[in-house]
Amino acid sequence: MTVETLTCEDGANALSVKRPGRALFALLLLPALAVGPAAAAEVAVLQGLDKITARVSTFDAPLDEAVDFGSLKITARACQKTPPEAPPESAAFLEVVDERPDAEAETVFSGWMFASSPAVSALEHPVYDVWVLDCATAAEEAPEAEKQEDGSAAD
Repeated sequence: MTVETLTCEDGANALSVKRPGRALFALLLLPALAVGPAAAAEVAVLQGLDKITARVSTFDAPLDEAVDFGSLKITARACQKTPPEAPPESAAFLEVVDERPDAEAETVFSGWMFASSPAVSALEHPVYDVWVLDCATAAEEAPEAEKQEDGSAAD
């Protein structure tokens, strides 16, 4: 396995990744970024885990609007989804700020998260895990059985 560092055009973000080769990485991740404007979404569908209570919540994050998940404020800046004829992939650019009452607000994640490869670019937080499920338009909604925003089990 090789270790490579990927850097954004602005040089601000870097990511070290262990992977078998550049070709496999490109096959997995680049199709999500190479979609046209028709695949742009208005809502990132996210799922979060509270590690203390073991509750899993599914919630929508409208673009450019902060959504609360515990002490986290999550802002989805972009969400891309491949067209139906391409291999399935959803990717969202998220900014996550931890706003605890006993400490100063701290940015804990800023970058792209991929639905098919959540470990490639993951939020590292001691209490919460957040990952991307899908991108949708405002008219689309996940089935009610899948949405458990309060974390309670469906009967």
